[in-house]
Amino acid sequence: MLQSLRDKTSGLIAKIVLGALIFVFSFFGIESYFMGRNETWVAKVDKTEISAEQFTERFRMYRENMLQRFGGQLDPAMLERPEIKRQVLDALVDEQLLLNANEKLGVVITDERVRELIRTIPQFQVDGKFDENAYRGTLVGINKSPLQFQEERREAMAAGELRSLIGSTGIVTPRDVDAHIRLRDQTRDLRTLTIPKPAEAPKIEDAEVENFYKSHASEYMTAEQVSLDYIEFDAKSVKIDEVPDESTLRERYEKEKSRYLTPEQRLVSHILITAKGGDAEAQKAALTKAQQVLKGIRDGKDFAATAKESSEDLGSKAQGGDLGWIESGVADPAFESALFAMKKGEVSEPVLSGEGYHLIQLRDVRERKEKTFDEVKAELAKSYLDTERERVFSELAGKVADESLSDPGSLAPAAKIAGVEIQKSSLFARTGGEGIAANPAVIKAAFSDNVLVQGNNSDLIDVGPDHKLIVRIAEHKRSEQRPLDEVREEVRARLLRDATAKQARERADALLERLRKGETLEAIATELKLSVVAAKGTGRSAANVDSRITEAAFKSPRPAEGKPEHGSVALVDDAYALFALDHVTDGDPTKVDDAGREAVRSQLQGSNAALATSNFVAALRKSAKIQIAEERMQ
Repeated sequence: MLQSLRDKTSGLIAKIVLGALIFVFSFFGIESYFMGRNETWVAKVDKTEISAEQFTERFRMYRENMLQRFGGQLDPAMLERPEIKRQVLDALVDEQLLLNANEKLGVVITDERVRELIRTIPQFQVDGKFDENAYRGTLVGINKSPLQFQEERREAMAAGELRSLIGSTGIVTPRDVDAHIRLRDQTRDLRTLTIPKPAEAPKIEDAEVENFYKSHASEYMTAEQVSLDYIEFDAKSVKIDEVPDESTLRERYEKEKSRYLTPEQRLVSHILITAKGGDAEAQKAALTKAQQVLKGIRDGKDFAATAKESSEDLGSKAQGGDLGWIESGVADPAFESALFAMKKGEVSEPVLSGEGYHLIQLRDVRERKEKTFDEVKAELAKSYLDTERERVFSELAGKVADESLSDPGSLAPAAKIAGVEIQKSSLFARTGGEGIAANPAVIKAAFSDNVLVQGNNSDLIDVGPDHKLIVRIAEHKRSEQRPLDEVREEVRARLLRDATAKQARERADALLERLRKGETLEAIATELKLSVVAAKGTGRSAANVDSRITEAAFKSPRPAEGKPEHGSVALVDDAYALFALDHVTDGDPTKVDDAGREAVRSQLQGSNAALATSNFVAALRKSAKIQIAEERMQ
């Protein structure tokens, strides 16, 4: 048997198969045969993935922006709807489509443009000027390195670059501006007649109420409700050793020494001479000009004054070429190499970079500084306590979660490990309630299949920083039909509203038909003992005419001479307005000054750019392979 097996595994075919397996294992690793890949992207645009982390960060920014815009009056649960999350994801997909298109079209955001943008961000400025310490400190606060931040800014600029290029291709002619002004400033001569709500209310019979109740039974149901048993615990209640020993702090200091190091910084100004055209002749001309400018400085001309006069860097020219404090790793390699070889007060020979030739002036130097252990001991102690509390709390949360999962039919074992009492909420519906029931994550968990249907404990629910809950159903009230006697008057009031609205609409339609057959507004007003109100020269935003009437009147066609156009508009409380449009007067473009015309041109340019970009992105979507994993949009 063994000999037979040896013979079969030593032949040519066996060697080929073995060779193929060795190749596969060496390429992918044997673990790939036993472990499936966990996909984590929420969208994929062609071959580029949009990660769950990217989506979560963008949705967080959107949520904060919306809450700030509405002054805290917006229900956060509204923002958790799937269609809102999909809108945010679609915006990310559109950005990626534009970034991919940038790459294909060769659109590049240079390092200098990124640095110029960063220098203008107010959070990085002190007394109106870019400050390297403020820049570094802010980035430490958001846990990002300068390189990460620069690449994020580059991507954001790149996404907007193509939009700007597309928008700049549209031409707005003086004729377009005139046409817009004629429409914008157009006025219309109106006569209006307001017809109040019908005085006599329709009678609603009991049989109508009963029939409506039976046919709309699903609209008269009690809300499904639950109450919860829950345990709640947070990091504040975690007990830790409040006095870390010095050896622990010293070890931490050595590991995090780079945080307390301020690298050498150099105060720099520069003059940039760009090579227009980019060919050899243009580069030679730029070098010649840079050498001439340098000669003037060597002969005694002030560097800052020369920069204002000759520099082609728009970002620093007005400041006399001032670039602020620069440290190693943030500038173009050639620029940086020359800068850190200079002595204080020197001006460099022309230095070639991707932007052109630089003349660099080193104005001052800050030496490399390192804070001692004693200087940062208090900060280290606070940091240690914070991280130690987080670590202990994380371990506790893991143990509580494990216990809850191992015994999903009771909260008592998990509560014992957490060291807390089981609490109970009041009843609440899917729209939420008070206390923990106001939190969207709690509502979602309470009405989930796992908790509501299967009767299990929930997973850990994050309700704040290092603040967690586990819930389970204490009571479940199913939705039931409300008795007719309870809702009889509610149904009657609804039928009365509908009948009154129908009566008012039919009366207005009948009167409008009479107007269109030739009767006058004044004759109908006399019949109804009402008054016609004239509104000549009514603009689109007229304050003396109901906006609903104005909107309808401006949608009506121009009337023929001596033959008004008629219409009707529903107002509040079942009132209607009949109107007669007598005359249209276009706006006069000659009455708009140059500044006003430029504002119109910019507005039209923006509208055209938005439309062109939208069409371009729509075309990109059609040609791209886009995959969406909605289940990962948490």
